[in-house]
Amino acid sequence: MLVFGTRPEAIKMCPLVLELKQRKRFKTVVCVTGQHREMLDSVLDAFGVTPDHDLSIMDKGQTLFDITHKVMSGMQDALQTELPDIVLVHGDTTTTYAAAVSSFYLGVPVGHVEAGLRTYNKRSPFPEEFNRQAVDIISDYCFAPTETSRDNLQREGKCPETIFVTGNTAIDALKTTVREDFSHPELDWASGYRLVMMTAHRRENLGEPMKRFFRAIRRVVDEFPDLKVLYPVHMNPAVVEAAESEIGTHPRIRLIQPLDVLPFHNFLARSYAILTDSGGIQEEAPSLGKPVLVLRDTTERPEGVEAGTLLLTGTEEDAVYTGFKSLITDRKLYDSMSKASNPYGDGFASRRIADILEEKLIKT
Repeated sequence: MLVFGTRPEAIKMCPLVLELKQRKRFKTVVCVTGQHREMLDSVLDAFGVTPDHDLSIMDKGQTLFDITHKVMSGMQDALQTELPDIVLVHGDTTTTYAAAVSSFYLGVPVGHVEAGLRTYNKRSPFPEEFNRQAVDIISDYCFAPTETSRDNLQREGKCPETIFVTGNTAIDALKTTVREDFSHPELDWASGYRLVMMTAHRRENLGEPMKRFFRAIRRVVDEFPDLKVLYPVHMNPAVVEAAESEIGTHPRIRLIQPLDVLPFHNFLARSYAILTDSGGIQEEAPSLGKPVLVLRDTTERPEGVEAGTLLLTGTEEDAVYTGFKSLITDRKLYDSMSKASNPYGDGFASRRIADILEEKLIKT
């Protein structure tokens, strides 16, 4: 049973669903929680994945308490109905945490896809850093995307025989979604300009941090008339308010509705650079040859910083301004970031995970 509930989880788990469904020795069951709703459904449609169980927990204004309670209640019913041999969860969301704990309570083994990522600051990102550490304690199989993630797990005392370095399934997804013949009206709007894609939604950045880096971005765009910025705005009202107040009126910064995964990946592929506080984009962009400014104080993906594909700016206005302007003006820096080797895998992580599960779970 694979369990996920948010858009980023779905993007990274759907390639694994499709790989496992090709393996005739498995019965593969998909359970979605609906922690995100419209954004989740659009990813399922893009990959052609139909859930067997849908907990439909999404409510307006739901809290972490609400999500945890409703996921655990729904998971108890789904687990007792299916009696799976293993539950696979992904990453660090509240869905991930609650599904893993539910499985643990019922004695069902847990496999953690994208295990071992760490900042070692339980408040950054919040609550994700706690979630992923807790899930790794529970997990019987840790599918680490990189050697660094494996090393984190081993330092924490995880049995080496339970850790498998597989690469990241995010890279697998790009093989399905990025297309040569893609077109879109928003790309037409950016034609002839250097297109910068931006995402910003991180919980710890809400309020002043987000407003600070929005102001920095506006300053750089003011200075360089060949730049245009596309920003698919997260549905969180606090994000919408900050974006509209700080950058919503700029003629070369366009606030648009959240994008489905297929157009979003194709926008990334056609961009000049990417600004983000997201996690997954830090993995996807290197495969597309796009430099990334990470609008956060910490990252659980230090491999990208070390490889030179990511530049961690923090959220202070002057630091973001300096980092963004350097990327726009320093061709040597831009080339080094865009041509750096991707540390997150080769697009075959799902196959490796499926192979490991076949070897470990199926008795011949």
